[in-house]
Amino acid sequence: MIPSSLRKKQRLLVGLFIILILITVVIGMGIGDAPLSYGRLLPTLFGQGTFKEDFILFSLRLPRMIITLLAGMALALSGAILQGITRNDLAEPGMIGINSGAGVAIAVFFLYFPIEAGSFVYMIPLVAFVGAILTACLIYVFSYNRNTGLQPVRLVLVGIGFSMALSGAMIVLISSAEREKVDFIAKWISGNIWGTDWPFIWALLPWLILLIPFTLYKANRLNLLGLSEPVAVGVGVSIEKERIILLLTAVALAASAVSVTGGISFVGLIAPHMAKALVGPRHQLFMPVAILIGGWFLLIADTIGHNLVEPNGISAGIMVALIGAPYFMYLLFKK
Repeated sequence: MIPSSLRKKQRLLVGLFIILILITVVIGMGIGDAPLSYGRLLPTLFGQGTFKEDFILFSLRLPRMIITLLAGMALALSGAILQGITRNDLAEPGMIGINSGAGVAIAVFFLYFPIEAGSFVYMIPLVAFVGAILTACLIYVFSYNRNTGLQPVRLVLVGIGFSMALSGAMIVLISSAEREKVDFIAKWISGNIWGTDWPFIWALLPWLILLIPFTLYKANRLNLLGLSEPVAVGVGVSIEKERIILLLTAVALAASAVSVTGGISFVGLIAPHMAKALVGPRHQLFMPVAILIGGWFLLIADTIGHNLVEPNGISAGIMVALIGAPYFMYLLFKK
C-alpha cells in the first residue's frame, strides 16, 4: 500500500515539472537568432502573427522543442525500464549500446538504400528499431548465464563494449561516403537534434502514445523484477517473458527517440535516478516523474546549447554529456 502522503508528493512534483517545462518552452520560443517578442507569443499562437512571426514560431522553434521534449521523455522511460529489468542502476540505452545499434542501422539505410522523401521520416524509427533490437538481443545473449540468469554487471560491460565497437563501425561506414551524407551522420553521432519539422513529431508520437501507458501498466511487474529471482518466481512472475517484453518496449522507446535526435546518452541514466530520489523506488510512483524530468532535461539542454554559441550552437548530446558523464562516474564509484 502506497502512503497517501507519497502520492500527494508525486502529484505535486508532476505539477512542478509540467510548470518547469512550460516555462522553458516559453523562454525557448522567444530567444534565438531571430528573437520573438514575448508580448507577441500569444497572438502568434492564436493565428494573429505576421508571416515572419508565424514562420519563426511554427516552422523553426515549436517543432524542435516538441521533438526534444518527446525524445527526452522516451529516453528517460527507456532508462527506467532497463534499470528495472537488469537490477542495475547504470543501465541506460546510450550506455549499453542500444543507441549505437540504432545509429549503425540508420547509417546503413541512409548511405546505401534509395530514399524517398515522403517515406523517409516514417521509415527512420522502424530502421532504428531493427538495429537497436538486434543489438539488444546480442547484448542479452552475451550477458546471460544458464545457471544464474541475466548478469547485470556483465550486461553493462558487454553493452559498453558493443557501444564502442558499433561506434567504430559507424566511422568505417562513413569513411568512404559522400560529403553531404557524412555531415548528416556526424551530426547524428554528436546528438544534434536534426528532426525539426512537424512530420517527425507525427512519426515519433504514436510510439509514445502506445508505449508510455503500456509501461505504466507494467509498473508492478517491474517492481517484482527488481526483487531477487526466487522471490519474483515465487509470486508467479514469468521472469524471462516479462524481461523480453519490457526489453522490446525499452528498445522501441530509445530507437524512436534517437532516430530524430541523434545519439544522445545519459538522459535515461539521470532522469530515473532523480525521480527515485524524490519519490522512492516504486515504478508506479517514479516513472511519471522520470518521464517529465527527462523531457525537461533534454529540452533545457538543447535550448541552452542551441543559443550558446553562434551560429549553430552546441549539440544537445554534448550538453547532456557534459552533465551526464560526471554523474555516471559518481554512480560508478558509489555502486
